[in-house]
Amino acid sequence: MTKGWTKADWRAKPRIQMPDYPDAAALRVVEAQLSRMPPLVFAGEARKLKRELGKVAAGEAFLLQGGDCAESFAEFSADNIRDTFKVILQMAIVLTWGAKLPVVKIGRVAGQFAKPRSAATEVVGGQELPSYRGDIINGFDFTADARIPDPARMLQAYTQAAASLNLLRAFASGGFADMHRVQSWISGFTEEDEAQKYREVASRIQDAMEFMAAAGVTSQTVHEMGSVDFYTSHEALLLEYEEALCRVDSTTGVPVAGSGHMIWIGDRTRQPDGAHVEFCRGVQNPIGMKCGPTTTAEDLKVLMAKLNPENEAGRLTLIARFGAGKVGDHLPRLIRAVQEEGAKVVWTCDPMHGNTIKSASGYKTRPFESVLREVKEFFAVHKAEGTIPGGVHFEMTGKDVTECTGGVRAVTDEDLSDRYHTACDPRLNASQSLELAFLVAEELQDRRTLQKAASL
Repeated sequence: MTKGWTKADWRAKPRIQMPDYPDAAALRVVEAQLSRMPPLVFAGEARKLKRELGKVAAGEAFLLQGGDCAESFAEFSADNIRDTFKVILQMAIVLTWGAKLPVVKIGRVAGQFAKPRSAATEVVGGQELPSYRGDIINGFDFTADARIPDPARMLQAYTQAAASLNLLRAFASGGFADMHRVQSWISGFTEEDEAQKYREVASRIQDAMEFMAAAGVTSQTVHEMGSVDFYTSHEALLLEYEEALCRVDSTTGVPVAGSGHMIWIGDRTRQPDGAHVEFCRGVQNPIGMKCGPTTTAEDLKVLMAKLNPENEAGRLTLIARFGAGKVGDHLPRLIRAVQEEGAKVVWTCDPMHGNTIKSASGYKTRPFESVLREVKEFFAVHKAEGTIPGGVHFEMTGKDVTECTGGVRAVTDEDLSDRYHTACDPRLNASQSLELAFLVAEELQDRRTLQKAASL
């Protein structure tokens, strides 16, 4: 994979969706500082995640990936990290019940600071300025000074990511993630009038927990009941940051991206001969790749060969993002391309990015019904093709925001202005995220029922 590869090779390739820093000397200083910093994650952790994703590819586990569209410096707090982690744990318990499989939990956190944009500039009130590209690059405020790319922001992003990881590791192993505690949170959600239809599932989960406790299976007797493995991920968009945190693993001698356990390539930056593919092909981390409507079977075959030449299970996750009503037009041909190559991949569904609309009230939003529809279409196509729908990928938050319409609490267009806090794309709130987990669990349960019937 890495023969003849160096972490700076991407610099000779075409680069897009990346800033041009006006102060080259300041950029070099920041890169040098970052290169001396400890990595945020370690090679052994990345290898463990790859093994877990290998199980997902084989249908022996399910992947849940979720978190912020773009992490914010201004909204960084322990409470926000805790609340998002809490919702992911709740979702994972529900999905575990539906799939009767372990759930691999990956957060879009501790690195998701940069965002690709559809236009290089934006116009507000007749003034045109560079687009906001995430806090690691420039500022959200619509001023000329704020929109200048500032390399020093990479140092702040690193510090925030390190603090986030420190807290997440404590939550994951310090008792906060105890399954009995998580189950009580789920019961609290279903006690609300709007969520009554999910009460039966929550009751079954509670019964299972009570049975295990009666049998002596508790967090005191079984370590796994009181802790979880939790991994981080982000889009590897800002390659100066990625290169500076890349290290050579002392155990294997293979480079590892020290910025996060899993990194992914976006739908806008997956050019086979581009800078982002060049960087990602050389590190040993699990790699994700977004696949949108413009992904061709030919490009996919080339990209799989570049990113996973050894056809290693768990190395490559394909993240399908087409939009409700369009999955059947695109996913089957990509599945067949994978089958033709005999490639081992994880198929996961991102039902967020293809369903963004502008509401009547002027806010960018995503209808919950469209998100759910795309998930259902994703499962239906895999059922028809006889392949494994391995996971789901959501932009979500543990906060009670009003950014996506619909759900059991029925956020309307008129409600969007109440708590619309995202710096970039609209996110599912805590209630919508957990509701979606219940609905995905139904799909998983149906899949399991069919698999059992087929084996008889």
